[in-house]
Amino acid sequence: MARKKKSRTDLKDATKVPEQESSDFYDKERLDDLLAKIKRSIELAKELKGPLPEKIWMKQQFAIGVNDVTRVLERMPHDVLTVQSTSKPVNGPLRRAPLVPLQAVIVALDCNPRWLVKHIPSLSSSRQVPVISIKDSKRGSLRLGELVNLKTAMVIGVKAKGSKINEAIDAILSGDDTLLEDISKTP
Repeated sequence: MARKKKSRTDLKDATKVPEQESSDFYDKERLDDLLAKIKRSIELAKELKGPLPEKIWMKQQFAIGVNDVTRVLERMPHDVLTVQSTSKPVNGPLRRAPLVPLQAVIVALDCNPRWLVKHIPSLSSSRQVPVISIKDSKRGSLRLGELVNLKTAMVIGVKAKGSKINEAIDAILSGDDTLLEDISKTP
């Protein structure tokens, strides 16, 4: 039986990732609304941070950048709920900081080059972490950077720490606008 050789166009079509539907990512007005809600929740959480320097506080709340988000996702077990209850603290020279799982990952789809963030959605889905994709005509990474007081950020992972930020992300993921309004009203 003879095999059919695949042409170059067949190979290119096989490696292409289908474009996401407009409902799968935030753009235009939806993006402005999303970023405003997250920014407001960050401001509310900052009021409660205490004497901690802002840069350290941001690192406690977020995994910022492709490398940091990838590292946290790879260290997360596939089933976070069962491992958290059974994990024991390790004492000794190889002790690491306790694992703080990610609640959600925010990805700028319009970054350049695109292959830098191509692995994030599949890695996130393997760890059951929702992905919020944003697009803003080549400005998505600039808009994400504004959230964490940096020039640019292609990927931001929100750590599950039980703060106002986590409440806002829960409301965004569930689509509950009334809960978001309640969060922004509470001091």
